[in-house]
Amino acid sequence: MTGGTEFAPDASEPDVETIASGLLDQALAERGALVRLCLYALDRARSSGVVERLEEGLAGIGVTALRPDGERFDPAVHEAGGTVPTDDVSLDGVVAETEVVGFVDRGRTLRAPIVTVYTAR
Repeated sequence: MTGGTEFAPDASEPDVETIASGLLDQALAERGALVRLCLYALDRARSSGVVERLEEGLAGIGVTALRPDGERFDPAVHEAGGTVPTDDVSLDGVVAETEVVGFVDRGRTLRAPIVTVYTAR
């Protein structure tokens, strides 16, 4: 005997890595819930100032708004909500207007933007 008390970890207690992993999972789940709540609030906000502030806050954590006005329509990235005729053939297939703002979270699409697309007559 060495005279000191030896410490033996109790096998029934979780280790630090397990605890940290659980806390990380919880934080990520809570972040996801808050992001969804912010998107819900954005869809219902009537004040441009509130919309701007919510978008700034989301951008601060890596969630950015997608307003592809003027970009070429890409069905892999955009959802067509309608079309608008144009006599300018150079605008054929270009996004005329964003109807519903889309969002990406660090490159992962949360919601595709719903857009109106120019179609040549």
